[in-house]
Amino acid sequence: MGRFLNRDNQKYAKFAKTKYFVDKTGMINRLLEKDDDEKFLCCSRPRRFGKSITAHMLVAYFSRGADSRNLFEPLKCEKDEAFLKNLNRYDTIFMDIQAQFVEAAGQEVNPNHYIRQNILEELKMEYPDLVNNEMAVSTALSVIHAATGSEFVIIFDEWDYPIRELAENSRERLNYIEFLRMMFKNAEAQDYVRLAYLTGILPMVRAKGQSAVNNFDEYTMIDARDLGGDIGFVEEEVQELCERYGVSADEMKRWYDGYNLGGVEVYNPLSVVRAVESGKFRQYWTETGTYEDIQSLIEYDFDGLREAIIRMLSGSRIPVSVYGCRNDMYTFHNKDQIITTLIHLGYFAYDADTEEAYVPNKEIREIFYRYMENNQNDSLSAFLKYSREALKAVLGFEQERVAELMQKVHNDFVSSIEYNDENSLSCTVMITLLASFLYYQKPIREYPGGKGFADLVYLPLPQCPQRPVIVVELKWNQSAETAIAQIREKQYPDSLKEYYGEILLVGISYEKKTKEHACVIECVER
Repeated sequence: MGRFLNRDNQKYAKFAKTKYFVDKTGMINRLLEKDDDEKFLCCSRPRRFGKSITAHMLVAYFSRGADSRNLFEPLKCEKDEAFLKNLNRYDTIFMDIQAQFVEAAGQEVNPNHYIRQNILEELKMEYPDLVNNEMAVSTALSVIHAATGSEFVIIFDEWDYPIRELAENSRERLNYIEFLRMMFKNAEAQDYVRLAYLTGILPMVRAKGQSAVNNFDEYTMIDARDLGGDIGFVEEEVQELCERYGVSADEMKRWYDGYNLGGVEVYNPLSVVRAVESGKFRQYWTETGTYEDIQSLIEYDFDGLREAIIRMLSGSRIPVSVYGCRNDMYTFHNKDQIITTLIHLGYFAYDADTEEAYVPNKEIREIFYRYMENNQNDSLSAFLKYSREALKAVLGFEQERVAELMQKVHNDFVSSIEYNDENSLSCTVMITLLASFLYYQKPIREYPGGKGFADLVYLPLPQCPQRPVIVVELKWNQSAETAIAQIREKQYPDSLKEYYGEILLVGISYEKKTKEHACVIECVER
């Protein structure tokens, strides 16, 4: 048993005893079912989504340095013939690549030499007659396999840290890529590797001349394939936690759900646990006031990027081409590459069926809102200022100001929306009133009420019962007064009997000839 070779199972054993442990051991069975040509895997997920604990689970299962039969006995994994046959059978190398680079920097040594020597030292202790310090790691593994038949499970956590953090032409980065190429793409790797499992944040290196690990199958936030529910919490797991600890499952879903991975709804696990612990729903995943990822990416300001983000924050979905994303944080050529990176980082979600990006939940919307609040010189912050003023104007019956602000938002921030009908107008309304999300639920389009369907309805959050319900009716090439008349004629407020207090009736119109918005606001009491 060593630090890197054949570790014990204590890391995972301790985690399995924690209060909010969620059993993901079914993943082991799925990995064992994969064919020999599928044994090189890379699973990328955002920070704090459970990548590392999954890696420790695989160490506990495969490592010859552990005896994990009793550990896995009560867990969900199926103890079939394949499971028992492979349990604690393999020489297993585990390494946190980020930790190694940080340690090497602290000792002022070359990180790639540091990694190589750390692995070789422990291989030499296990196989003293076969390994020496002058070998490449890949050579040592090949020699051991040829002499003993031993196969290796290799698990690199945060494998992409040097790719993400170092400059593209950095010698340390290039040497690390060459190390990976020698480890996993040499002729003998298919023989000495039983399983290679890499975890990271961004997709794999695809730049010309740097396809070091393109023999790996990728499981990402774009395409999670059959491992979609194995990293992160799924619906049933969150429901069970909510029931056990008396937490609202509906609020949990609204705050932390929304990532669709291979047809599976996935929640942010860190945030779910924090909400269960505290009984409070708020932003947990990104530390308050820490928005470096968003800021550095949005500052590229490619044509259409700002508008795409605003539209997603308002509840719309945006077509995006997810191909061509690079595994770094500084090589971008268009807005789609920025949005794709933000998908991999967890700030947006992706629907593979429609090829659209969207904001997954309230936590992410909150993160962007706080970012806009704290970056006063950013163009998104200017938009937020207008949005907050527009909401205030609606609540204050400032009809002309609402129309004026809607015109400004359309001209300055979402000019690509061409008004052809009420539906296109509703997009601008939702964008203009984006600031409502602090006090209101996500606006409901085509809300069934009375004798028809209201175009937009804003219902107050449970913690904001004093806020009025807002019913919006839209008219294109007709008057705002006509919109108000329709609200009354169709008796839309009658469907809101459970809401007491004020209901604001908001009629908004757009006149094609004059290219002007108009607004009428009335109030009814319940």
